[in-house]
Amino acid sequence: MEFELPDDAQGLLSPAPTDLVPGDEGNVVVSVETYALAVPLAQRTADATAALTSWIVPVVEIRTADGRVGTGISGVHCAPELLCQVIDRYYAPALLGASSEDILGTWKRLYWLPTHWIGRAGVVHMALSMVDIALWDLAAQRAGVPLWRLLGGSADPIETYNTDGGWLSLSVAEVVRDLGSLVDRGWRRVKIKVGSEDWRADAARVRAVRKAVGSDITVMADANQRWDIATAKRILPVLAEVGMDWIEEPVHADDLAGHQRLQAVGTVDVAAGESLYSYHAFASFMAADALRVVQPDVTRLAGVTEWLQVAHQAAGHGLRLVPHAGDMMQVHQHLAGVVLTESPPLLEFIPWTQEVFEHRSVVSDGYAERPQAPGASTAVTPQAREKWQVKGVGMNSHD
Repeated sequence: MEFELPDDAQGLLSPAPTDLVPGDEGNVVVSVETYALAVPLAQRTADATAALTSWIVPVVEIRTADGRVGTGISGVHCAPELLCQVIDRYYAPALLGASSEDILGTWKRLYWLPTHWIGRAGVVHMALSMVDIALWDLAAQRAGVPLWRLLGGSADPIETYNTDGGWLSLSVAEVVRDLGSLVDRGWRRVKIKVGSEDWRADAARVRAVRKAVGSDITVMADANQRWDIATAKRILPVLAEVGMDWIEEPVHADDLAGHQRLQAVGTVDVAAGESLYSYHAFASFMAADALRVVQPDVTRLAGVTEWLQVAHQAAGHGLRLVPHAGDMMQVHQHLAGVVLTESPPLLEFIPWTQEVFEHRSVVSDGYAERPQAPGASTAVTPQAREKWQVKGVGMNSHD
């Protein structure tokens, strides 16, 4: 059954403000279109929580009266229709007729819609991220510069670490082979997945990887929340023994006290952030010294606006800032290195969606080059839409 809002509820959707600044007419939002792409993976991939054969990219395109199109994206395992429905039914009515230049005002207005009460995290928040990314894309286009330059970043290449060779679905021999290939192609930092049913298998895995790649390669591990405190404490000494750079999401993402206890007893840095959806959540983890590596994801936080807030918080605490790449680095290649931190910027690289975008990421010898085209590098090619668009997901809303 098609969902319809009752007539007396329409006023709750906070229609777009009509008091535009003179001369701003060209920046008025005239249409909001959503859709999703299911991009097939080269091989079935799995971590401790999910097995994937494709990566889904929900998309929003916000068109303004002057003909510009800002594109916002997300990255999900499933249910892209939920993100698109939030935008179509709740955010689009509040965007049409509004100025696309009022990024912070729009963020606040959408955040405090009635959807706030069912979505301070998760689907509603991720949908807001898509809108916010699209507005920043438009802002950089209007300025005629790539987003990183608009935000004050340097032109220096950004070092990346590669996650695509260490999946839990691979045998130890396959992981060793794939990581060796990444090292041969220039990566000096790689990440492996752990979180097996038996922690001893994880211990054997990390030891085998360290022996194979040698001491000069930086290795990180990601448990994807699959350990309990007791298991994590058993394996922490092994991670320290092999010189693991960090352990990511060792326990449930909402277990602040658990992260805090593990960071206090171990010498390996705790990393977290891909499952934290607000700057308030990050602030709590930082204040509790529950992590040393802060991993904000622009697609899980509510866009560039909130990502910058978290990045500044991390910098103020002297913590390492390493984004989680639900966007496959497409937006984060602009965001890394735009905040003053004591440690050099670092990016996660997974090459699953490169063929989707008009402006692909360029990585050489493990370093990402800064994009040069104006915008946020989020524009989707017509060919990608033709090949991978998910039927029945999304709609086009007009002023």
